[in-house]
Amino acid sequence: MNMADRIQQLRKAKGISQEELADRVGVSRQAVSKWESEQSVPDLNKVVLLSDYFGVTTDYLLKGIEPLPEQPVKSKPDARIFAVVGTALNFVGLVSAIGIWLTYYESWSVAVGFVLMAAGCAVFAVGQFLGENTRCAAGWFWPVNVWLLTLMPISCVFNALDGTLGGFWWQLSPVPELGNSYVTYALCWLFYGAVCVVADCWLRKRLPKGEK
Repeated sequence: MNMADRIQQLRKAKGISQEELADRVGVSRQAVSKWESEQSVPDLNKVVLLSDYFGVTTDYLLKGIEPLPEQPVKSKPDARIFAVVGTALNFVGLVSAIGIWLTYYESWSVAVGFVLMAAGCAVFAVGQFLGENTRCAAGWFWPVNVWLLTLMPISCVFNALDGTLGGFWWQLSPVPELGNSYVTYALCWLFYGAVCVVADCWLRKRLPKGEK
């Protein structure tokens, strides 16, 4: 198909006559007739007008080159979903560790909790690396998870220092255990709450919700 055929095909697809097309681009009907019969070709200005009117590229009119279809933009996964899943895993990790400890009083309960929490943090990190809305996701994740992630480490250190489990550092517990002193037990919980509140306020200020 040559240029004359393309002009004629586009005109007929538009449902207009040669005279109507001539009026659109500012030439005579005879000029359009000559274009379509290959007796002449439109100058560059008229090619641009024709391309605008027919909604095609000048390359298509001149050479018959079709424009490449636009590639769909691949959207990234929402990092907030990863934050929710990660939070759920961290919560399950903490609850599982406490449940196992209260049932068996075995230190491996802490290992179970840490493994699940590591998986939860890994899921969140993947979302930060691959997803969008990352700052918003972080603003959701950290203020909640600081409460979940710090209890077991603080409890393990407290129990080891306080000697509530016989003074053996390898006997770990996911929650503070009441030893010989109610004061130190209360101070442990106060320390945990203070650490989480301070960290929570700092994180909420640095990572406000809604920012990407």
